[in-house]
Amino acid sequence: MKFSDLEKSALQLNDLYEQLEIKRWGRIWTTTELALGFVGDVGDLAKLIQANAGIRDIDDCKAKLGHELSDCLWSIMVLANKCGIDLEAAFVKNTEELVEYVSGELRT
Repeated sequence: MKFSDLEKSALQLNDLYEQLEIKRWGRIWTTTELALGFVGDVGDLAKLIQANAGIRDIDDCKAKLGHELSDCLWSIMVLANKCGIDLEAAFVKNTEELVEYVSGELRT
């Protein structure tokens, strides 16, 4: 699956969530609220990383870890879209710059 396909899927799910938010709360979540949800997911992810390393007991850790990583990726994709960021382009640019920087550090 291409990045654009993942992004399209994430945004389709977000559209459904927004319909549910309107039904439940009369409005959609703001980007601040989405970011706070993401922070909660990152906290859950940290606990699962600990379990995966053997320092916390969580049943079915691998499956839950994959689920939580996916939740975090979804949040990042939706937040980027709502903030007008081309995440794919930003990732490529950032990765290229970091490869150049780290490669340079290794040469010195």
